Amino acid sequence: MAFQLPPLPYDYSALEPTIDTQTMKLHHDMHHGTYVKNLNAALEKYSNLQSKAAEELLRDLNSIPEDIRTAVRNNGGGHVNHSMFWKIMKPKGGGDPNGPIADVIKKTFGNLKDFQTKFSDAGAKQFGSGWVWLAGKPDGSVQILTTPNQDNPISQGLFPILGNDVWEHAYYLKYNNRRPEYLAAWWNVVNWEEINNRYESLKSGHLEPALASR
Repeated sequence: MAFQLPPLPYDYSALEPTIDTQTMKLHHDMHHGTYVKNLNAALEKYSNLQSKAAEELLRDLNSIPEDIRTAVRNNGGGHVNHSMFWKIMKPKGGGDPNGPIADVIKKTFGNLKDFQTKFSDAGAKQFGSGWVWLAGKPDGSVQILTTPNQDNPISQGLFPILGNDVWEHAYYLKYNNRRPEYLAAWWNVVNWEEINNRYESLKSGHLEPALASR
């Protein structure tokens, strides 16, 4: 079954004023939609790969045929990244996290404010298009990292707990070239409940087999 563009879990306007309606429409329908279309096209002649989850494809890119490896890396990554991105945001989000994710942030970074500062700073310094992540290892430890383009920490043996898109299409209509302003405002729409669920999945070892929709 071909990969499909998942619907947004809220209205296009639901994240106003942090993320404007037009950006959400373009970002979800056009950009994410194109990644899905191109991923399906890349897999057309490889029926043995079509039943695999997008995460599974990214986990072992060296096993992907060379003629479609870049397309799977870019478009499979775009699909997985954005499928997560919509879920870890919500209307009237933000605030302080609770539970295990709050504990590991405090243990690793000292406090929430320092974590947010370091995360946003890493995102602001990512050269060109890419993502900034909080990613975890099976032992429950976490780290901040950035990746170029649509690369995902899965390809490095890590699990993406949360990530922010710093491609210009994610913010340029509202924030122009003021990426740090976008990164600071983004915390107002973060869905800590979903992020906590993702971290708990990592700690329990019961990772979702397919985070990206079919």
